Amino acid sequence: MTDPRNILFLMTDQHRVDTLGAYGNQLAATPALDALARSGTRFDRWYTPTAICTPARASLLTGQAPFRHRLLANHERNVGYIEDLPDGQFTFSQALREKGYNCGLIGKWHVGHRKRAADFGFDGPDLPGWHNPVEHQDYLAYLDKHDLPPYEISDRVRGVLPNGGPGNLLAARLHQPVEATFEYYLATRAIEMLERYAADARESGRPFFLELNFFGPHLPYIIPDAYFDMFDPQLVELPKSIAETFHGKPPVQRNYSAHWTFDTMPIEVTRKLIAVYWGYVALIDEQVGRVMDAMDRLGLTDDTAVFFTCDHGEFTGAHRLHDKGPAMYEDIYRTPGLLRVPGQPAGVVRDEFVSLLDCTATILELAGVDPAPAVDSRSLLPLTSGEPVTWDDDIVCEFHGHHFPYPQRMLREDRYKLVVNPDSTNELYDLITDPDELNNIYGHPEMTPVRSRMMRRLYDVLRDRGDNFYHWMTSMYDVGDVAYDPTLSGLDEASYAGAMAMSVAAGGRREDHRHTLDRTGRHAVAGPAHLVDGDRGGQASV
Repeated sequence: MTDPRNILFLMTDQHRVDTLGAYGNQLAATPALDALARSGTRFDRWYTPTAICTPARASLLTGQAPFRHRLLANHERNVGYIEDLPDGQFTFSQALREKGYNCGLIGKWHVGHRKRAADFGFDGPDLPGWHNPVEHQDYLAYLDKHDLPPYEISDRVRGVLPNGGPGNLLAARLHQPVEATFEYYLATRAIEMLERYAADARESGRPFFLELNFFGPHLPYIIPDAYFDMFDPQLVELPKSIAETFHGKPPVQRNYSAHWTFDTMPIEVTRKLIAVYWGYVALIDEQVGRVMDAMDRLGLTDDTAVFFTCDHGEFTGAHRLHDKGPAMYEDIYRTPGLLRVPGQPAGVVRDEFVSLLDCTATILELAGVDPAPAVDSRSLLPLTSGEPVTWDDDIVCEFHGHHFPYPQRMLREDRYKLVVNPDSTNELYDLITDPDELNNIYGHPEMTPVRSRMMRRLYDVLRDRGDNFYHWMTSMYDVGDVAYDPTLSGLDEASYAGAMAMSVAAGGRREDHRHTLDRTGRHAVAGPAHLVDGDRGGQASV
């Protein structure tokens, strides 16, 4: 595709896939998003590269996996990682600016700490942080202009922390009309920007990219009466994983359950929280509908590609957890993903494994920009045709920590999911017999062939990407013919033979073994080496 297109990117925060009618929720009030799904492509296996805001959003911006861009944690609870993308980092927004695009971002930024959206070429009000900034001057000016009442809440929902203190605020009733909500304000600002961009497109032919980022339905769920009470809690089906015992699971999961105070609240409160969460989604869907109506009114619909997705999911009581954290369950890694491209067929449903990361290359291709710098991204446009496409049979995700460093890697394939936790218990789930991921079968003897195959596959992917997590796997797990010094030091025959094996696996020349990254950031092998004591085919000499 060579002709630049307008692009509207709709994004929510911490959004469960099962809250949309398009994904099977019979009670959902999501007509705008359901209509978008019907008019384009719905992706049923859409995953986040990491279930935490800043790293996921940085991956979208750069087209790079978190381990590569290294912005690995939210700055509010930073655990020692970098807090901003480095100068000179490739981003799709700057590439679109260079192509002549108007680029706007309305809503949540949260890609770092000191650098703002404007630093990466975006127009729009600066709205930092992880929650609705209800004291922001632009929002207050909006309320004043429209004679709307200020933010005020009651009916707070929270549990009790292990130390006896009050738990995190999970929900509250908002005493404002819908027009005063932060969500309505964001949609209004987005429509105003659409109007400006549409006028510019008519006058100069300049295309636009507009990203509308809602802060919700991230907890706390703070919404007006009509949405707070929209769904009867008695009609809410509790997640089956609410029966989680944490038996055979990493202990950190039980600790996170205590941190989110699940067991200190009656089950009726959990039902209400889920109902309020659905109401929050309904509020956002109405604002999406307003934006889509403005697109029609401005004559933009037939010339504008529209994305809808989120940064990651939310537990809402699943596995006796809230929020997200160091547990790589489907609840927070599998998310909604919709894409409508003018001229492509409607009603397409795909079950390939795709990622939020893949949006970057897709945006660049839509804009007629070379997607190669988005090295970990792959354009979704071939999938929107509805035709068969050769695609990977699995997907790898990663996590680096939130309140504390906690590295994890996950391999998800059609039936099984493997999670490697270096300082704890590894996990293996059969998603056909145990879709709720309650039974960790990693240690079951009959699963040895599956475990070994998946461990080797994960190892190969991480090594080829240049994700140094694979170094740990080299020495700790059965990942194939790697009987060499795991330090990869190049100081003896064993490490030389191992480097030769890696050179062959990476497609490098036999005589080369110093490890570098090629221009795409993938694993490459370069530099001269001396053959010591003959080629032993990867076996160490003793």
